[in-house]
Amino acid sequence: MDAAPPEGERPGERPDERLRRWRMVLGEDGAEGTGRALTGRDAAMDGALTALYDGGKKPGGRGGAERSAGLGASAPSVARWLGDIRTYFPAPVVQVMQRDAIDRLGLSALLLEPEMLEAVEPDVHLVGTLLSLGKAMPETTRETARAVVRKVVDDLERRLATRTRATLTGALDRSARAARPRHRDIDWNRTIRANLKNYVSLPGREGRESAEGREGAGTVIPERLVGYGRTDRSVKKDVILCVDQSGSMAASVVHAAVFGAVLASMRSLATRLVVFDTAVVDLTDQLDDPVDVLFGTQLGGGTDINRALAYCQSRITRPADTVVVLISDLHEGGIRDGMVRRAAAMKASGVRFVTLLALSDEGTPSYDREHAAALAALGVPAFACTPDLFPEVMAAAIGGRPLPIPDAGP
Repeated sequence: MDAAPPEGERPGERPDERLRRWRMVLGEDGAEGTGRALTGRDAAMDGALTALYDGGKKPGGRGGAERSAGLGASAPSVARWLGDIRTYFPAPVVQVMQRDAIDRLGLSALLLEPEMLEAVEPDVHLVGTLLSLGKAMPETTRETARAVVRKVVDDLERRLATRTRATLTGALDRSARAARPRHRDIDWNRTIRANLKNYVSLPGREGRESAEGREGAGTVIPERLVGYGRTDRSVKKDVILCVDQSGSMAASVVHAAVFGAVLASMRSLATRLVVFDTAVVDLTDQLDDPVDVLFGTQLGGGTDINRALAYCQSRITRPADTVVVLISDLHEGGIRDGMVRRAAAMKASGVRFVTLLALSDEGTPSYDREHAAALAALGVPAFACTPDLFPEVMAAAIGGRPLPIPDAGP
């Protein structure tokens, strides 16, 4: 029987490959311990990693020692580095490294240069960074930044739009089911299932057999007809997306803008998009283009959820046919109890109120647990929602069904 490979070694892995991997993990300071020198592509990859992660004294980093390498503040060197990492690493790794470079080395200012923006790999986090730069962005950079944002938005729409429309169209049709449908609007399959208890045998037909089995032994009396309302272009539900645009919610703002545009494209929905910090901005008239929506936001600043909900409440005309989606980490800077009171008032009036702590793939963020518990006591659980789950959440809200809350929710 063959012995198991030593811990950390993959089955069939050659010793020199194992040393290579350790050398890549440990950085240049690990060269003596491994006795492995890097050449060619490996050396270039190691150089890109060293420039980012060993650029200064960072205890606990790769090698853990003070190093002189780094990206510095030179736009040309950063542009070359961005080109290198796109050559040597797959796109998901490139996006992580770009994010780390912005956070660790303070490269946000360099993103104001068009040449830099053309070199980066667009993703949701980069869009958030660009939006946070806001008015600091010069006109010479703005068009390039819009092109970067456009690419990310188009990618998200391609991934999310079709499924969202299909899921919500089904939910809207079910919510419009008529109690007394016209003959041509009857859903016969559902009507038969709903009336199976009314099955009766026909006199004189019991036990009559044909070559293919029992024939015409009875019938279903449809005491209750089930059908759908006539297909028309009338608005069936009102949706209000109320989105916190504080800095920590950047990814949620991006996804909310995309979903807002998708929902606004559906004739059966009247969609309103409201973003807020300490001020409230209604971006509904820009929903035909989510890029315009995003450039209409201003990431950062404080948070006044109560004020935002007051505005949303003032726009509700059909409470029983309205869904309000609050997307916020619930860290309130305004009237703390007012936020909960407004949510309670809307819910009592018949509004379906949904609270999402995040609308992103990043998991549950830091959030105000006291406010989350207060909302849960009202029957409004607060939970983080991924973009893939959002259509199901909206379908449940529209249909009056329990929300599909992930296990990780509070």
